[in-house]
Amino acid sequence: MVAAGSVPAAFAEDGYELWLRYAPLSEPPRSAPRHVMAACSNPSDTLRAALDEIDRATEAMLGAGLPRTDTLEGGTLVLASPDCSDALTGLPLPPAAKVGTEGFAIREVQHSGRQVTLISAQSDIGVLYGTFDYLLRMARGEELTGVNILSRPKTKLRLLNHWDNLDRHVERGYSGQSIWDWHRLPGYLDPRYTDYARANASIGINGVSLTNVNADATVLTPHYLEKVAALADVFRPYGIKVYLTARFSAPMELDGLPTADPRDPAVRAWWQAKVDEIYTYVPDFGGFLVKANSEGQPGPQDYRRSHAEGANMLARALAPHDGKVMWRAFVYSAEEPEDRVKQAYTEFVPLDGQFADNVLVQVKNGPLDFQPREPFHPLFGAMPETPLMMELQITKEYLGFSTHLAYLGTLWEEVLSAETHAVDERASVASIIDGTAHGYEITGMAGVANIGSDRNWSGSIFDQANWYAFGRLAWDPDASAEAIARDWTELTFSRAPEVADAITQMMMGSREAVVNYMTPLGLTHLMGTGHHYGPAPWVDDLGRADWTPYYYHKATQEAVGFDRTETGSGAVDQYAGPVAQEWASLDTVPDELLLWFHRVGWDHELDNGNTLWQELVRRYDLGVSQVAAMQAVWASLEDEIDADRFEEVSAFLAIQSREAVWWRDASIAYWQSVNGMPLPEGAAPPAHDLAYYKALSFPNAPGQGE
Repeated sequence: MVAAGSVPAAFAEDGYELWLRYAPLSEPPRSAPRHVMAACSNPSDTLRAALDEIDRATEAMLGAGLPRTDTLEGGTLVLASPDCSDALTGLPLPPAAKVGTEGFAIREVQHSGRQVTLISAQSDIGVLYGTFDYLLRMARGEELTGVNILSRPKTKLRLLNHWDNLDRHVERGYSGQSIWDWHRLPGYLDPRYTDYARANASIGINGVSLTNVNADATVLTPHYLEKVAALADVFRPYGIKVYLTARFSAPMELDGLPTADPRDPAVRAWWQAKVDEIYTYVPDFGGFLVKANSEGQPGPQDYRRSHAEGANMLARALAPHDGKVMWRAFVYSAEEPEDRVKQAYTEFVPLDGQFADNVLVQVKNGPLDFQPREPFHPLFGAMPETPLMMELQITKEYLGFSTHLAYLGTLWEEVLSAETHAVDERASVASIIDGTAHGYEITGMAGVANIGSDRNWSGSIFDQANWYAFGRLAWDPDASAEAIARDWTELTFSRAPEVADAITQMMMGSREAVVNYMTPLGLTHLMGTGHHYGPAPWVDDLGRADWTPYYYHKATQEAVGFDRTETGSGAVDQYAGPVAQEWASLDTVPDELLLWFHRVGWDHELDNGNTLWQELVRRYDLGVSQVAAMQAVWASLEDEIDADRFEEVSAFLAIQSREAVWWRDASIAYWQSVNGMPLPEGAAPPAHDLAYYKALSFPNAPGQGE
C-alpha cells in the first residue's frame, strides 16, 4: 500500500490533456527559468507554437507563465535556430552533423556575460521538439541545472496511420468516431486538431496518413482536397505532414479510365496530374500509403504487374515534389497459400532493388497480423537494397480492444531488439529500421493509430501510453520500454516514486498477461471471426482455411501447433541461418514460440518438466492471476489517483479480469474436447461447457471493417 498523502491532493481529470498535463510542481526547480525569448524579432509559426507551449506549461507547473523578453537577462530560456538568431549574435548552435534537420540541443551557456538555458537546433521544428523535451523533463520533476542534452531522431518518417473512413467509422477503432469531421471541414477547425498536433509533436511524430488503407478514392477529389489542406495548415507549424491512402483503381473510379494498369500511359498521366493537383492544395504533401492486392484491394497484380511496378508508377509522379510512397507488404493472394506467413517474404524479396528511391516497403512487426506475440518479420534483413519501414499497431485489435490493459512498449521492444543476423550478429531489427545495417537513405516507422473522438482520445487512459511509446520508439528504436513507461506514468499520474514504481511494473507485465490468457506458447490468431473479440479456437468453416483459427493450430487428439520446419511449410528458413537453426530445433526454440514453429504432442515435455498440456493450462491460469495482481496494485493506489480516472481504470480492469477468465475457460474447454485429456491436478474446470462458449455471439462488436 502506498501511503496516503505521498503526492499532492489529486484533482478531477478526464484524460484529455494526455501526457501534457503539466501538473503543478510542489516547488520550482532550482534551475527554473525566469524569462523566455526567441532569438529573433519575427518568430515563425513553429517558434510561436513553442512559445505558446512554454506559456501553457509554466503557468500550469509554476503558477505563472514566463514573461517574454526582447533583451537577454540572466535565467532566460532562449530559443534559437539558423532562421531565428538575428537578435543574439554568436549563439552556439549545434552542428548539423550532430542534430540533423530535426534534432536539438538543450544546454546552459554563458552569453554576453549572462547564464541562460539555450534550446537550439538547425531548424525551427527541432527547436519545438527541444522545447517539448525540456518542458516534459520539468514536468517529470527532473532537476535541469547544468543541463546538456543532444538528441536527434534515428528515423526520418515517423507516422501515424489512421484507419479512418470518410463516414467517420474507424476500422479497428475503439475510441469513438474518427476525429476528422469531414462534413464540417474546411469551414470548422475543431480545436482538437491543434491539440492532436501538439501531442504528436511532443513525441516527435512528423506525419499522419488521414484515411483508411482500405482506401476510398473520393478523398482525392477537389472537394476533399480542400478539407485535407485545412488539416495540413493546422499541422504544419508542428512539423507534421499529411499523407493520403491511394486506391490503386482511382483512375477508373474517379474519371472512368478503362484500366489502372501501371504500364498504361494514360494511367501514368492521370496519376501525374492528380499528384500535381494535390500539391496545389498542400504544397508540403508527404505522399501516399498504399495497400494493394491484399484482402480484396485492387493493385498491380490485377494486370500481372509487380508490386514494384505499381509503387514506382506513383513514385515517379511524387518524385518532383519530394513525395514518398509507403507500399504495404501485408499481402496474401486470392489463392490459399501453403502457409500464409510466408507470402510477404515470397513476393517481396525477389523485388529487392527494383523499387524507386522514394519508395519504402512498409512491413508489419510480425509475419501474420499484429498478434499478442509473433516472431519478427523475416523481411527485416532480407531486403538490403529496399528501405523497410516498420508498421506497428497502436490500436489493440488483437489484445483486448480499449478495455484490457496491455502496454505495447514491451512487445515492440522485443521485436526491435531481436537479432536478425542478416549482416552480423549485432544486426538488430532496430538497426534495419534506422538504416544503419543496410545504409538506407530513407527510414521510418508507422503506427496504426488508436485515436478517436472519445474525450480521452484513445478509449482508455492506459492506451494513451501506447501512442506515447510509439512516438518515443520511432524517434529512437533502441529506447527502453521500461524507461518510456515510467516517463509516461510520471507525466500522466504521479511523480511520487512509490506510485510511479507500482504503475510502471503493472504496465511492464501487462502484455505478457494478455499473451498468457489468450495465446500462450506460440499459439496465434485464436480470436473471434471478423471482430476479433473473444476466443474462438474452434472456428474452421470460413471461406478459406487461413481465415480460420483452426488453420493456425490444427489441433487433434494427438498433437497441436503449426509445423514450419523442413518437415512442414519451411517458413523458418526465411530467417537468417542462426535464427532459423535456433527456432527450427525443439531443443532451442523458446517456449514462447514453440507452437508457432512446431507441431508437438500434448505430452511433449518442456524444459521445466511440464508436459505441453500441463504448461498450457498453467499459462492460462497465470494470465488470469496476473490480471488479478494488476487489480490489487491499482486498488492500492486509490488515495493517489484522482477519482474519475481511478474509477475508470478499475472498471476496465474488472472487465479484463472477467474476459481473461472467459479466454481461459473457453480455450481449455475446446482443447479438452479435442485431446480428451483430464485437467492437470489442481486446475479448476471451465465454468461452462464448450457449447456455451460456442453459442456466444457479438455481431455489434466495435471496430469491424465495413
